[in-house]
Amino acid sequence: MKKSVKIGIVAAIAAMVAAPMVPAAATAAPASTTATKSGPTSIAYVEVNNDQLANVGRYQLANGANAFDVAIIFAANINWNGSKAVLANNTNVQATLDNAATQIKPLQAKGIKVSLSILGNHQGAGIANFPTQAAATDFASQVTATVTKYGLDGVDLDDEYSDYGTNGTPQPNSQSIGWLITALRAQMPSKLISFYNIGPAASSLSSSSSTIGSKLDYAWNPFYGTYSAPSIPGLSKSKLSAAAVDIQNTSQSTAVSLAQRTKADGYGVFMTYNLPDGDVSGYVSAMTQQLYGQAATYH
Repeated sequence: MKKSVKIGIVAAIAAMVAAPMVPAAATAAPASTTATKSGPTSIAYVEVNNDQLANVGRYQLANGANAFDVAIIFAANINWNGSKAVLANNTNVQATLDNAATQIKPLQAKGIKVSLSILGNHQGAGIANFPTQAAATDFASQVTATVTKYGLDGVDLDDEYSDYGTNGTPQPNSQSIGWLITALRAQMPSKLISFYNIGPAASSLSSSSSTIGSKLDYAWNPFYGTYSAPSIPGLSKSKLSAAAVDIQNTSQSTAVSLAQRTKADGYGVFMTYNLPDGDVSGYVSAMTQQLYGQAATYH
């Protein structure tokens, strides 16, 4: 099972759009809401080719706390420029970043973290085939520059759609993902680094040193509608999501079951994907009742 919506969208838009200057309003860090909740950290991926990131902030629990804790912009790409991996944003990702004042900062004002997902673009470049530590560090610097420029809270790493070997690129190696995570953590010591547990990078992390895994904040199951926790040395249950929910394609009853199991088994993260525009508070509420004991409303 793969991401049901990603393949056609991400493959279709490969060109990088030049990034205009960020509005001054996007540089402030407003205070968060005072309402709190007890339970797993809730993740919401948003396909910004189709839907608005800002919609994540419209879901609240009965006590006013956020239904979602981390919003992930899906997705920037790793392109190949003929000699190295380069970070590239399609038109809609770039528009989301450029409109930080309306798409990103309102979420952060509520206390919701905003990360940028990055994944391959069928050009042979990805997070699993950096040939040297220097190459991984160079790409980490590109990511860090984007996170800093747009005031983001972190990055999400996804080892899909790279088509390793295309354009004469190297095949994956066991050290690449560790080099990248280490460089990102050194450059962004206080930012989130999450991992979508799939691909050659996942295989490498599963047998890597706990020193590498401990540099991650979160990792999650990549197969929607299923329940299977990643096995990454250095990451405890409090940082893992065994559940994976595609809000537009996983049945509500399955989502409820996965939420129940998450709580019962003591996992600290609950990952959802594909939050659409508009009000789906019935579906979201069914999950939050299990995760936090509260219904969710849409404002």
